[in-house]
Amino acid sequence: MIASFIGVALALIQAKSLDPGGHNMLQPAAPQASQIEWLYWTVFWILLVVYVLMIGAFTKTAVVNRSGATGPLPIMTDEKGDRRAKWAVGTATGITVITLFVILVMSIVTGKKAAGLTSKNPVTVQVTGHQWWWEVTYPNSQADQTVTTANEIHVPIHTPIVLLTNSSDVIHSFWPPNITGKRDLIPGYSSAAWFQIDKPGIYRGQCAEFCGLQHAHMGFSIIAQSVEEFQSWEQQQLKPANEPGTPEATRGRAVFLTHSCLMCHTIRGTDAGSRLGPDLTHVASRNMIAAETLPLTAGALAGWIVDPQRIKPGVKMSPNPLAPDDLQAVVAYLQSLQ
Repeated sequence: MIASFIGVALALIQAKSLDPGGHNMLQPAAPQASQIEWLYWTVFWILLVVYVLMIGAFTKTAVVNRSGATGPLPIMTDEKGDRRAKWAVGTATGITVITLFVILVMSIVTGKKAAGLTSKNPVTVQVTGHQWWWEVTYPNSQADQTVTTANEIHVPIHTPIVLLTNSSDVIHSFWPPNITGKRDLIPGYSSAAWFQIDKPGIYRGQCAEFCGLQHAHMGFSIIAQSVEEFQSWEQQQLKPANEPGTPEATRGRAVFLTHSCLMCHTIRGTDAGSRLGPDLTHVASRNMIAAETLPLTAGALAGWIVDPQRIKPGVKMSPNPLAPDDLQAVVAYLQSLQ
């Protein structure tokens, strides 16, 4: 038992050396996550000490009271031993209560530190949870300066970010463990949180509240980049969709606008303006599709268009049985939307 526990402890310590962009709370990239990691390790070592002491006490008791008798042992009275046992149990109970209160205080302090970031000029990001994808909006008082994307959140490093959250259907939970703690998204209720990322990179997040059949395939990425790179990305996102540059892409746009695609998606600069599904105006600038389920490749994109139910059963996107030439043209058009 001790060996297995030590094995788990070593695995957790080794996890600190894994890819910092993975879904890993032991690789903090933000002050909030660092506070949470500190609390985690503090509680871990306290529990490890308690576990070792408990196993040691059980082992000592078993060795001292070991008997080779084959029949029932006589009941013996030991008043001094009973008093020592009562004192030991009382002391252990007191230490346990004090330890729990210490952990409670540390948890409260850590929570306040993690939520204590403020700024007069933050970048505001609004995240709306849908079954099963994330709508990401950068609100602006001027409607034409509002950026809308999906599943990928771009933020500048060393800059406070205010995160506005809500849900359009069921309870979701926004959790990027490298960045901050979990944030529940409750239908009809909006909330706000702050975070700041100090290390550039791509950090994976996940819905942490069971929200239906495809809960496990409801991921997102936070892409932390320099201020200049973020501003460049933002300006690109504000532009309407690129005009098709090839005859095949031109045909793909025509197919997109004459089939069911435009009933659910928006491509700014075209007649497609529905808000049921993700905005596809600059879909080719993303790394993944289907809420981090598939890489943005021609094959994955074609498979997702034709039969999304096979990839994510229960997803609200319906199959699109296009002719092979039409499908290839639509894929070429979507891949041109940088």
